Amino acid sequence: MNARDPLPPLSDDAAQALAAYSRQRWDEAIVPALTDYIAIPAKSPLFDADWQAHGLLDRVVTDAAAWIEARRVPGLRLEVIRQPGRTPLLCFEIDATRAGSTQTVLMYGHLDKQPEFSGWRADLGPWTPKIDGGLLYGRGGADDGYAAYAAITAVEALKAQGLPHPRIVGLIETGEESGSGDLPVHLDALRARLGDVGLVVCLDSGAGNYDQLWLTTSLRGMVSGQLKVEILSEGVHSGDASGVVPSSFRILRQVLDRLEDSATGELLPRGFHVEIPVERVEQARQAAAILGEAAWRNFPWACGADGTPTLPTTTDPTEALLRRTWRPTLSVTGVDGLPPLGSAGNVLRPHTAFKLSLRLPPTADAHLASQQLKTLLEDNAPYNACVTFAPDGRAGALGADGWNAPTLAPWLERALEDASQAQYGAPLAYIGQGGTIPLMGLLQRGFPQAQMMVCGVLGPKSNAHGPNEFLHIDYARRLTAAVAQVIAACP
Repeated sequence: MNARDPLPPLSDDAAQALAAYSRQRWDEAIVPALTDYIAIPAKSPLFDADWQAHGLLDRVVTDAAAWIEARRVPGLRLEVIRQPGRTPLLCFEIDATRAGSTQTVLMYGHLDKQPEFSGWRADLGPWTPKIDGGLLYGRGGADDGYAAYAAITAVEALKAQGLPHPRIVGLIETGEESGSGDLPVHLDALRARLGDVGLVVCLDSGAGNYDQLWLTTSLRGMVSGQLKVEILSEGVHSGDASGVVPSSFRILRQVLDRLEDSATGELLPRGFHVEIPVERVEQARQAAAILGEAAWRNFPWACGADGTPTLPTTTDPTEALLRRTWRPTLSVTGVDGLPPLGSAGNVLRPHTAFKLSLRLPPTADAHLASQQLKTLLEDNAPYNACVTFAPDGRAGALGADGWNAPTLAPWLERALEDASQAQYGAPLAYIGQGGTIPLMGLLQRGFPQAQMMVCGVLGPKSNAHGPNEFLHIDYARRLTAAVAQVIAACP
């Protein structure tokens, strides 16, 4: 924030009052609201081309807006912003109650969801919310439907204790899982209303464990898209054509060999790599000392042929953290052109297509990487096959940039440590995240002097985007109180 003298820390009684308020509101109001929210399959536009006709994104925004308005927070103004062809955005403003405060705290979250995916437990489902052992299961609760409700509750907690706060603006979008392509348009329209942003609170990230407050230090960028290899205009008898007509799958493998060493998973073009900052390497070592083998053991490993668990690419905790946060990696997340096993006849298929997800280091240029990837995959195709790579992206956003956090101001570092100790009874910890939040790069460029509190509830086994996604309710309660405590400390 500004250069004024830092505020004195909250008393223990005040911090515990914030915790008590958060617990009560989560149990009475937020959990019921999230239960209703999870039941709505409000998939992001990338996964629902008819999202406007279906109206589900508009429904979850309307529901969240109604919940917020019902709270009757003093000094709050709320608007659902709709622009033609754009995903809706929920924006709320709350007047400052601290005398002399001139800067804005910007709070961010999103309400759009990833698709269903398979493999859910028999008693669970993506759109069937269930509480089991303090965990709220279902798609989107933790990523990131809780954010709007937690943000308002943090402000309510401050007001309930009579604690002054700066001006607060909330932006809750509905296109994050599609790369936030509409967000720059909304931000341009809202720039005058945002004011001088001094602190960004982003609630769309994760945690290394459920024992302390984790501050996200970096986010990876991403390029995703469809790689397609076409060799025939229609399928033909494999006995008749194989040996003469090359397999589209084999050609696709050759093309991917230009990008990735299949033996190690290392990406071969050096242009996709960056030098990892010394500070981030040291923070990875510190996080590894806290997490130990949990840095890689927490994933749901299958069993190998001999019954022993499958193994990670590394068992070194520090290297595991760096590989999932700063080193580029390739995943194949979907496939087309392959019939189900039960319908697979002896036919040489005309094409094979893969959905590629290329995670980039936080400081890499995602748009440039998208262009380089397209050239790498398409040029000089084997057998002169038709090889195309079509990057994902709405509104011309080809690739999503990552983000590397600015240096913490002393007041914020102290406030985060105090909040972690008060709300979790453990010190603040730092961790990079492998996911992508396009907004952070946008805000960093738009407000280069702003401080960033990026955190979230996606801890071990919470499995965002996959089966059995859950929100750890007690961790979310504590995080809400911690956010309130940090806002109370803003100078």
